[in-house]
Amino acid sequence: MTSPPSAAAARPESPRALFVAFTGLALQGFGGVLAVVQRELVERRRWLTNEEFIEDWAVAQVMPGPNVVNLALMIGDRHFGLRGAAAALAGMLAVPTLLLLALAALYAGFADHPAMAGALRGMGAVAAGLIGGMALKLAAALRQHPLGWPIAGALAILTALAVGGLRVPLPWVMLALGGAACGLTWRRLAP
Repeated sequence: MTSPPSAAAARPESPRALFVAFTGLALQGFGGVLAVVQRELVERRRWLTNEEFIEDWAVAQVMPGPNVVNLALMIGDRHFGLRGAAAALAGMLAVPTLLLLALAALYAGFADHPAMAGALRGMGAVAAGLIGGMALKLAAALRQHPLGWPIAGALAILTALAVGGLRVPLPWVMLALGGAACGLTWRRLAP
């Protein structure tokens, strides 16, 4: 299942703390939560180290469903079992769902207004900037990866080219490049 938390990491006090933390994350992260989640869980709350975050995020991306919901379930389960997973999941979904329904009703009334289209384009640019900034921040951890910076960086570039440039379906990219990365890492770590 999930690995035990590291000794250096802090621990959430209760399932309620998980609910509150993940509600806050979900409310901050409409459109892309990677930057917010990393800052909150690693830097602010110290529930994970940066390396643990990268490993857990990789697992969350491979699992079916939304990445951050998968991460919330993993962290909740790690600390409080099923109660923690349920609390983290409820935090990710309850309040944001209600807010999203209210915003959808509001948007329906203003969808044809030109200012609404401009605002949405501006938000897209900001979201892209957040993702780019987070990629640079997490790239520092590649120095400690068993494959080393050059191979890990090359795999990241190949992934971006395959998905973004060549439009290869993500499951095929994950199978091919993800499988290659796992195999190469296993080979480097094997005695």
